[in-house]
Formats: sequence, structure tokens, C-alpha cells
Amino acid sequence: MSVAEVMAGQLEEFLTDECAALETMAVVLAGGGSPQQRVDHALELLQHRLRVLRARLVSSESGAEVFSKPPKRLGGADHSQAKEATAVTSRHAGLVGHSAAVQQVYQAIERVSHSQATVLLRGESGTGKELVAKAIHLEGPRADGPFIRLHCAAVTETLLESELFGHERGAFTGAVETRKGRFELADGGTLFLDEIGDVPLAIQVKLLRVLQDKCFERVGGSRLVMVDVRVISATHRDLEAMVRAGEFREDLYYRLNVVPIALPPLREREGDIPLLIEHFLARFNRENRRQVRLGHDLLALMGRYHWPGNVRELQNCVERLVVMADSDHDLVTFETIPPSLRGYFADMRQVTGADQGKGGKERAEGQPLGASLQAIERQRLLDALERVGWVQARAARALGLTPRQVAYKMRKYGICELK
Repeated sequence: MSVAEVMAGQLEEFLTDECAALETMAVVLAGGGSPQQRVDHALELLQHRLRVLRARLVSSESGAEVFSKPPKRLGGADHSQAKEATAVTSRHAGLVGHSAAVQQVYQAIERVSHSQATVLLRGESGTGKELVAKAIHLEGPRADGPFIRLHCAAVTETLLESELFGHERGAFTGAVETRKGRFELADGGTLFLDEIGDVPLAIQVKLLRVLQDKCFERVGGSRLVMVDVRVISATHRDLEAMVRAGEFREDLYYRLNVVPIALPPLREREGDIPLLIEHFLARFNRENRRQVRLGHDLLALMGRYHWPGNVRELQNCVERLVVMADSDHDLVTFETIPPSLRGYFADMRQVTGADQGKGGKERAEGQPLGASLQAIERQRLLDALERVGWVQARAARALGLTPRQVAYKMRKYGICELK
């Protein structure tokens, strides 16, 4: 590839990112809230973008890869502080946002990363638990060691023990050679156990021993294997309820829950959705060599939507838009949404109340947007529960939520089944 082609590609990437950033600022300025709030928010976005650009300038000289990081508020005009704030590194790769809820997560990462404490990440599916686990690993003294992950729910009970602790040759049918488990592979580094609530009771006993004694035996073996591993686990399940029900060992719960970190759902991260859209749009445009931009109407709708699948759903939505967008229309609006995605966005408009008629618009006048959206959400939840005979699991499937989310919303809106 010639130098001219490389420079053209870099220029294209730069312009794509800047278009996405300007679109986001335009949506913020035209959105809800007081004029001062909108200006303040747009100013924060602008300052964040300037930091990203300065970091890219630095990285272009050093060859380092740069990722978005939440903007920091500087108390004064100290030049060293400003320089530190612009030194964006790959340690926060994929973690984007500056809301109060997400700032608490960043603070927790900074405090816990330099310790050896076991961490339990709590939060709904799609909130970025693995990204936080990796950030803790990369910011701590084990950064040079391996980061090994295991999705406990994705492995059958019969294979989970072997995946964790390894096995000796001949330990069971098909064990033709000795194999190391995830604990051995993570020696000197970090082991991330996702969906720890799905580990069977029989395995929980052995997991507790490793956490306490730092040693274990491979399946089919008798020799003790010593390891130095930091364990970070994650779950979206209610472990406390599982302990009460006898489905999760109480001693293991306390051993894992040394430092709990709660990850907020996207609906509670006020102001982060435009930043995430900008981030994902730039990424997928770059990966697919596109220059797709989202119209103001589409950005406004996505900003109002509650995203039950959290950041993962938003990421998938942006990727679908970039991949499926008509090659003749770089600007995607309601009129140019790809046919295969129209049903998805029609449902989104219905949930957010974007298709209110004149009567609905008149009823909504005089009350905050949040109040009207909550009323719509409450009624939608109530209708779903009545349709499925008040079976929360079925209502969750119909609404694209988890049973825990349905239970939370029922408490939030004071909904209970009439006997």
C-alpha cells in the first residue's frame, strides 16, 4: 500500500469520527433539558473530543493504539493535570462514558486494581462486566501476566471441572493427553469467571478450596498444583436469593464478594448514549470501510430508548445499521432505515412514545419527557403481564427483558397481581 493510500485512509477515518462527534453534539443541543444543561453537556462532549484528538496526535508519534476514555473534570488550570487527562491509554479500551454512575465504576477500578482482593462484578447482561474485569487486570501489578476468561454458563457441568482445573491423561474417555485448566493458564495473572452463579454446587466446593488454599488437583490426578491467581467473577443473578434457596454456597459467596462492584444499566447512565453511539459508529465505519451517519431523528430516538439489552444491544444496533445501510445513503434516517431493521425501530418508536398521535401529544404537554415515558413503560409492562397470566418469566420474554428486570419494574411502578 502506498503512502498516499495510507494517508487517505487515515484522513477518511478522521473525518468519519468527526462527523459522528458533531452529529452527537447537534442532538444534545436540540434535545431535552434546559438550555444551560444542553450547552453544558455539549461542552463536555467537545472537551472529551479534544482530549481524544490530542491523544491520537500523541499516539501517531509513538505508534500506540488509543481508545476513548471518560472525560475528567480538572479543578484548576494545572498544566500537568491537563497533560495527564489527555494521556488516553488502551487500559480503558471499550469503556466509554462520563455519567455519574459510570464515574463511580472508574473510581472503583482505580481503587481495587492495585490490590489482590477478589472482586465480584454485579450487573445486568450487556453492561460490560468483562471490560471492567480486563481494566482491573491491566491497571494492576498483574498486567504483564495472562488474562484468562471462562463463561461458566457456556460449559456443561461434566466438562466444567476439567475446564477449571485441567485433567490428567486417561482421566476419562477422550482424555488422550494431560491438559492444563484455566487456573493453571492464569498463573501469575487474572482469571475472570463470568456467570459464576451458574456453577453447580459440586464444583463450588472445589472452587472454594482453590480460593482459600491456592492449590488444587487436576481431574484424575493426585498431585497438588500450586497457583498464584487473582479471581474476578461476575454475575447478573441474585446470589443472595440463591444462598437462601440453597443453590449457592454461603461460604463461597462471602469469599467471592470481598469487593463488589455494581455496573449500572444503560438506562441509568444519563448522557452516555450519544457518546457510545459515536464510539461504535466510528468503530464499525472503520471496520467496514463505510461513512455511515445517523440522522437527528434516529439519534434522538436512540437517546430516548431504554435499551433492555444495555450496551451490548446498542452496540449490535449500531453495527447492524452500518452493515445494512444502503450504499447510496450514508445518512440513515427513518426514511432510509434498511427494510430488515424497520420492524426493530418501529418497536423502539412504540416503546418510547415517538408515534404518539395528536391526543397523546396533548396529554404529554406540561409533564416532563421522563414522566410520559415512565407512564408508557408502566402500561406496556401491565399489558404484557395481563396477556401472559401474570407469569413474570413469560412477560420478560415478551418484552425482551430478564425476569429480574420485570420484578424490579413491578416494584418501581407499584404493580402487583390482583387476587
